Amino acid sequence: MKRLWLDIGNTRLKYWITEGEQILEHVAELHLQSPADLMLGLIQHFKSQNLSEVGISSVQDKKNNDRILKILKLLDIPIVVAKVHQEYAGLQCGYTEPNQLGIDRWLQVLAVVTDPQEKYCVISCGTALTIDLADGFTHLGGYIVPNLYLQRDSLIQNTKGIKIPDAAFDELSPGQNTMDAVHHGILLGLVSMIEKVLTTSPRKLILTGGDAALFAQYLQSYDPKIETDLLLKGLQRYLAVAQKKT
Repeated sequence: MKRLWLDIGNTRLKYWITEGEQILEHVAELHLQSPADLMLGLIQHFKSQNLSEVGISSVQDKKNNDRILKILKLLDIPIVVAKVHQEYAGLQCGYTEPNQLGIDRWLQVLAVVTDPQEKYCVISCGTALTIDLADGFTHLGGYIVPNLYLQRDSLIQNTKGIKIPDAAFDELSPGQNTMDAVHHGILLGLVSMIEKVLTTSPRKLILTGGDAALFAQYLQSYDPKIETDLLLKGLQRYLAVAQKKT
């Protein structure tokens, strides 16, 4: 059975096509604020794949989501749209208003929470850096901050007369020129924030997203585990539970 899994974020559309446990395709593309138009360009490819089901996670607004679903209905197969619940598969949402929690964060926590006695810290290193905490199956809430590149871009835009070219975020030592001072300072700030969270409340650390390996370098004392395709795993678990309920 071949399935299509969609993750529609703020800047990228990612999709996986799986058959059983095997990932046949994994693609990520910028959608340039028009995910429905990108979906329209992909629909013929999806039609050719003989798919049986679609699972979708989207942080887009209702207008965009309605357009996306209208296009996906051309596949004429079941579509499951993941939503944040007050409780799902035993996981309790830490937000007082669950619909305010991003579905991407919810699915990532859903993917890793398996032990009621374990404490978790799930960090997604994407467009934003998000931190979610859970004690067993109780989600506690979390933190959201701009990622490395958003912080640098903001500084460039709001600092007159200082040129900050792109460079690698690869050191925590004091910078000996403006470029290094900016990059090392931003990285140090984010690493220090994560360390503060983990020092205050020790817990199992899971990292995902494009910069997961970078942050793992500086968090070795916390024994970080890097999880690729974590949202996909959460979406798969969500769909499995949904199917049991029907």
